[in-house]
Amino acid sequence: MGEGKGSSLVHLLVIVLSLTAFGFAIAAERRRSTGVLHKDGFNNRTYCVYESDVATGYGVGAFLFLLSSESLLMGETKCMCFGRPLAPGGNRAWTIIYFVLSWMTFLVAEACLIAGAKKNAYHTQYRNMVYADNLSCDALRKGVFISGAVFVVATMVLNVYYYMYFTKATTQPAHKANRAASTVGMAGRA
Repeated sequence: MGEGKGSSLVHLLVIVLSLTAFGFAIAAERRRSTGVLHKDGFNNRTYCVYESDVATGYGVGAFLFLLSSESLLMGETKCMCFGRPLAPGGNRAWTIIYFVLSWMTFLVAEACLIAGAKKNAYHTQYRNMVYADNLSCDALRKGVFISGAVFVVATMVLNVYYYMYFTKATTQPAHKANRAASTVGMAGRA
């Protein structure tokens, strides 16, 4: 491990897991379920027929890959709570800033991905026969998985910077004050 660089393996794993989550989120957006309204000839009811539900699996996959990326990084850095203390200075300040921002983007990305997967899995089956022509089948709005993918990339970038500054702040020695005459004499003036 170089001076303040951090482990290359951790960098690589965080990037690979995050990019995999990004790919799953894009695939989920492209494969969202759409429904077509059909009419039942026997009892005059309408119902929705949906395509494949693979986008839900992609959304959950993106959720799990991003969660594993964040868990790996927080396990490696001990979530800034345990382990070596951070040396005072600019690196500690940037570490805290990137830590907070990465957690904020991580939570938004996870919320988008899991909400998109849940909403995509929800399908309305039967509707009553009254005014069914004006209704449409429920479907996930466009952009939910895309916004999750954008926040996945933001989380990845912030996590890389967080880890870089974290390793700098933990490997740099604490600065000692160098005072020439820091003692107070107890003798009177002579």
